[in-house]
Amino acid sequence: MQNYRRGSHTLYDLKFHLVWVTKYRKQVLLGAVAERTRELIREICKANEVEIIKGHVSKDHIHLFVSVPPKLSISKLLQYQKGKTSHKLLF
Repeated sequence: MQNYRRGSHTLYDLKFHLVWVTKYRKQVLLGAVAERTRELIREICKANEVEIIKGHVSKDHIHLFVSVPPKLSISKLLQYQKGKTSHKLLF
């Protein structure tokens, strides 16, 4: 009964710990790249009604502990996160 979120016909508390790494564990998430990655992740989560409980951008991987609405699958969320951040960081 602590921190439940509400939808139009739902009451939920779905939390997931997501971790993904850079290709070959290369240490590229440093300085301005890490800050821009953090901003992009926040924007994408906000657009999809995902609440970030905890998150950390390391040199070669990203940790996220998120609360996700039931209408959004985890695979779709990661597809948005990884796809849009990599595309926007390249340009």
